[in-house]
Amino acid sequence: MVSSRSFSVFSRTLPVLNMLISAQGLSFPVTEHKIVHDSVHGSVRFEGVFLSLLEAPELQRLHSIHQLGLAYLVYPGANHTRFEHSLGTFAVARRICASLQLPPDESTAVQCAALLHDVGHLPYSHTLEFVLHDQFGVDHADISRRLITGQESVLTGPERKTLGRAQSIPETLDRFRVDPKLVASLLEGPGPGQGTQRTLAKESGQAHFNSKRYMSQIVSGPVDADQLDYLKRDSHYTGVAYGVVDLDRLVETIRVFNGDLVVDRGGLSAVEGMLVARALMFSSVYFHKTVRIAELMLAKAVEALGRDEVDRIHTMTDAGLLAHLASRGGYFDEVATLIKYRRLFKNAYAIRTLDAVDDDWRFIDSLGVMGKRRSLEADIARRAGVEPGLVIVDVPSSELAISEPRLSLTDVRILDEGKVKLLPRISSIAASLQIRKAHEWALMVACPAKHRERVAKAAPKVIGR
Repeated sequence: MVSSRSFSVFSRTLPVLNMLISAQGLSFPVTEHKIVHDSVHGSVRFEGVFLSLLEAPELQRLHSIHQLGLAYLVYPGANHTRFEHSLGTFAVARRICASLQLPPDESTAVQCAALLHDVGHLPYSHTLEFVLHDQFGVDHADISRRLITGQESVLTGPERKTLGRAQSIPETLDRFRVDPKLVASLLEGPGPGQGTQRTLAKESGQAHFNSKRYMSQIVSGPVDADQLDYLKRDSHYTGVAYGVVDLDRLVETIRVFNGDLVVDRGGLSAVEGMLVARALMFSSVYFHKTVRIAELMLAKAVEALGRDEVDRIHTMTDAGLLAHLASRGGYFDEVATLIKYRRLFKNAYAIRTLDAVDDDWRFIDSLGVMGKRRSLEADIARRAGVEPGLVIVDVPSSELAISEPRLSLTDVRILDEGKVKLLPRISSIAASLQIRKAHEWALMVACPAKHRERVAKAAPKVIGR
């Protein structure tokens, strides 16, 4: 097995091979390409526009962004990167396009979008997503679209001086006659709270559509290349066996119907397995309590930097962000040091998801506004007699709506005897997952271990529970 740290790239020598072919009197050229050996998907071939995009600074930066943020503090093997995931998403998208026999222009655009879909990620991936959304009302996909269309850059002035003239993503796409705006538009996934029923007819009759929604759905949808890669990849590197996905079966049973991506009835079990894997990976890995606490510590420190500095963070890497925090001294350096040496806050008080009643949820939902959450943290800290920055309140449901809106999407389209049915209507597993929470706690209050007892007493009094 080839590790993420030792990706091997074997390049074919185009001039020599073309010379040999010409000597034999043959006329067809050998296309320049590279083979990347991936630990999850095996050998992945890159040529043409995809090979050129590999050299883009925006994509190369992802070598230094952890795929799972700070999860390596709990799962030591989780050191794989967004770059690896981007290549994997490209590989899965290519398989889906081939299975669907899409026209070359559509296939190329979809694969470009899959390869570039995460170029806008901030350091530590989804860790800072909620801060970005609260400060500017955007997410990493918005930044990715701006990078793809040339409205933003990840290079600083000194980096440009060192690298010289680097061809931008839109320039590379234009050179190969691929429309950057089309590629960027394919990153338009379902937004928070959006389902997919708007594209379906009622069971009494099937409607017909001419739009090609399936192109974006291959990249971001209820069953997409992004999820199919990250579930397998994250399971592999964390050593958690929950992310098992029957990728072969899903790829072979995906269809296009009335402009939408659907799954043939023969792939029903594979879809159910993917949804179960996704739910278990979220509860056991992505929203592991210790992982969450580490991420919240970092996010609160970054938020305290202010809008101007947060606006520049998308040019940084993981190591660069920690170094920047350390250079600021005081509270920022303290948080960076605690994370560096895994001296994390502890859970002091929590309302379990299963124990939360309607009044609890109304209060918890109101904390989706960052200002109210920070006010609650200050009130708890004041009552406990600790510094405000040392109390953190976590409300997972609010953040999930921003960072992973697809988690609530179990309404996969199943094609059954010429009609499309939503998965929860024919699958008790999918119906159950619609109401299952991905996190064990509805609200959690964390603080340094030495203040744990005082915060544990103060929190329920301030919350009024």
